[in-house]
Amino acid sequence: MKFSFKPNLDSRVSKVQQLVDSLLRSINFKMLREGDALPSVNDLMKESGLSRDTVFKSYSELKRRGIVEAIPNKGYFVTRSQKQVFLFLDTFKAYKEVLYNSFKQSLPKNVMVDINFHHYNYELFESIIRNSIGKFNSYIIMNFDHPKIPAIINEINPDKLLLIDWPINAGPGQARVYQDFGESVYRCLASGWHLLRKYTELVCVYPEYTFHPVESVENVSRFCEDNNLDCSILYDINDLDIQIGKVYFVFEDIDLAAVLEQANRKKFKLREDYGIISYNDTPMKKFISDGISVISTDFKLMGQKAAEFAISNNKLDYLVPTELIIRESL
Repeated sequence: MKFSFKPNLDSRVSKVQQLVDSLLRSINFKMLREGDALPSVNDLMKESGLSRDTVFKSYSELKRRGIVEAIPNKGYFVTRSQKQVFLFLDTFKAYKEVLYNSFKQSLPKNVMVDINFHHYNYELFESIIRNSIGKFNSYIIMNFDHPKIPAIINEINPDKLLLIDWPINAGPGQARVYQDFGESVYRCLASGWHLLRKYTELVCVYPEYTFHPVESVENVSRFCEDNNLDCSILYDINDLDIQIGKVYFVFEDIDLAAVLEQANRKKFKLREDYGIISYNDTPMKKFISDGISVISTDFKLMGQKAAEFAISNNKLDYLVPTELIIRESL
């Protein structure tokens, strides 16, 4: 099939990048195959109206990526295909950076990643998904709880779709790599009961603005009830009043900072006067206040599993383990 290209003169994307993207799509979807010749620089200039410099820069970029090679006196030829992966995360917090870095490091060089963020905004989620359909080899999506999301997700070829982190909206047989926000929380608390039993109350700091699944709080409450430990839920961080003898389970890092700041003002000593458990580990939590105990899934492993799907598109149904990491805050 003959490759043809006309630049979008109204686009903010450079002509060089437009041509690179168009060639990559043709290679990805087998319109251009390994061994095929690209149009000559002169032919593409005449057809598209591009300058020699623009065409040359585009071909040079593909050569740099190892997608094409230049053979003297013969032209440019496709040497290998390049997969394009659509990665859609909620936000870019520190633990998502762990996931992303692990994902990228686990991919071969011929896989390009287009990363986007929806920030739990449905209109943004819908717009980005619709603009992406048909343009990528794999779609790796971190979705959220909204009644209209299943319909949007169903527009993506299910063989190319992987849902990660939260298994909500996953239909029968849908590929997923996910964590358990419920029973795993109960099990983690149980594994730390030898440290938690010294506290008089467990306070869940669960602000109204959080998108963290409520099933975690439900399992915290169930654990406390089963072990005769008083439990309360704090929905507004402005009502925080740290008391000696209590342990605070914090879901958002901004609230973790608020707890530590107030405790410092009161001159309370972590572990001696009060305790902290934080949800989701980050590289810095092992150093804050000599170490913050966390309940966390393995985001590095989640990234590796997501990369496995991006490379092969093989169906996955993988529950990433969630563990209690005990540090000096308990």
